[in-house]
Amino acid sequence: MKLTKEQKQEIVDQQSQKNVTKRVTSPALEKILYEALPVLDHGFVRVVDYMGDDTSIVQAARVSYGKGTKKISSDSGLIKYLMRHRHSTPFEMCEIKFHVKLPIFVARQWIRHRTANVNEYSARYSILDKEFYIPDKQHLAAQSDINRQGRGNLINGKQADEILNILKEDAQKNYDDYEKMLNQKYDGTVIDEKKQGLARELARMNLTLNAYTQWYWKTDLLNLLNFLSLRAESHAQYEIRAYADVMINSLKKWVPITYEAFMDYRVGGVEVSSKGKAVIEKLLKGENCSFENSGLSKREWNELMTSLNFSEKAI
Repeated sequence: MKLTKEQKQEIVDQQSQKNVTKRVTSPALEKILYEALPVLDHGFVRVVDYMGDDTSIVQAARVSYGKGTKKISSDSGLIKYLMRHRHSTPFEMCEIKFHVKLPIFVARQWIRHRTANVNEYSARYSILDKEFYIPDKQHLAAQSDINRQGRGNLINGKQADEILNILKEDAQKNYDDYEKMLNQKYDGTVIDEKKQGLARELARMNLTLNAYTQWYWKTDLLNLLNFLSLRAESHAQYEIRAYADVMINSLKKWVPITYEAFMDYRVGGVEVSSKGKAVIEKLLKGENCSFENSGLSKREWNELMTSLNFSEKAI
């Protein structure tokens, strides 16, 4: 990840601010506020603002549920109760805003989460950075035979080299053509004084999806948890999962009690259908239970056995 001189200075200026507030703050998150945390080859995630902490969730819950919550002795116990029973509205009381630099193809996947406020870098107004995402060889894989939206076996050797060369050459050529159409280099230099540049809103059509864009992404804690539960999951695409992993670390610094409950009940937990529950009950009783008499589909059976660490029973 490379930051320009101007970007580095902006971060220094932001981090040197001295503001007095009566609002709750999170000391651990304050330490990394505005810092550009690297992701992939040229991307980053920055926390640029937030509102609330674990106590804000507790406060909202006790207003909502009144006397009933007094049975729970601690803030930690209450937050775990809320997470366990999926009482969602108290988590909506906290908000966070990220500045993210990411490849366009990742952004298009990310934007499917329609529960945030987003403002993206405008390629109609400005020239996009001359940076492209090129995956490491360890992330080059063939199409999965069992998952239409996933990766299968690793591609290596000459084929991997060829793929990387194609990605690099196509990105470079398309960006060169982008500059030609604009009649302007990335650094602002005019290419030919006699020519008019094509409008930026049209020239951008030629860029590859591994070009980088940037946006500010603001969401409440509940929807952040929903995003992370999907995008930090092992089956998520590696590139977006890399961003989710960095954001989970920010979550831990921001709301540590909520983070612990989230990792326990949402990330480390397992949701089971009624048929799956019946299978588990039979297994606990030592009764004979197989895929054939479970009533589950093959995929459901394998997912359940894997989640229970009974991979030898998968088919």
